[in-house]
Amino acid sequence: MSRGYYILDEHHNTKQVSLLEWGRWLERADTRVAYTKFECGVWISTVFLGLDHRFGDKGPPLLFETMVFEMTMEGGGDEMWRYSTWDDAETGHKAIVRRVKQKLEKAGLSTAAIAE
Repeated sequence: MSRGYYILDEHHNTKQVSLLEWGRWLERADTRVAYTKFECGVWISTVFLGLDHRFGDKGPPLLFETMVFEMTMEGGGDEMWRYSTWDDAETGHKAIVRRVKQKLEKAGLSTAAIAE
């Protein structure tokens, strides 16, 4: 069973396409939904994956992902969430930013964001 390839239209709606169309779209696409970086070395990235990451479970395709990273981490993010729509990904990103800020405050670390 194919996992499915997806692209975004101009309104951030997803559309299932062939592998060739997906590859061509991905060459020029900006897949970033949101990005937040804090002075203390923690950053949160939310992107459009373009591939269904549901992996056999029933339900809509999981096409977006938020991950939390730290400068000192080896091997990548330690927290991850997946979504089916752009709007859910944006909402999820904002919720994770609030959650991470609370953790940073409790740890006495800076919650100042770095503009990119």
